[in-house]
Amino acid sequence: MTKKPIPRKPPQYVPDTKEKLTLYVTLMVSTTLCISVLAMVIAFMLGLWAKEVDNAEIFKMISPAFSTLIGGMIGFLSGIKLMQNDDSKKDSKC
Repeated sequence: MTKKPIPRKPPQYVPDTKEKLTLYVTLMVSTTLCISVLAMVIAFMLGLWAKEVDNAEIFKMISPAFSTLIGGMIGFLSGIKLMQNDDSKKDSKC
């Protein structure tokens, strides 16, 4: 009489510390970006309807900061993504 092998679960993938850290940093940057963009949009909207504030002045003050913030955060997130792709290519060659 032959014994059947005991079925085993396949090994689960365990993310390493670098991947966890990258995930947490990406989530923090994305959350910060969302909050900042929301605050700037609210400032734009309040500036549009405030009678004592000149709309042109509001846009002059906030537009460069808005562009810099968006560009910097998107650059940071794309840099993280490129580094992940670079690391995966190095690991596959080994």
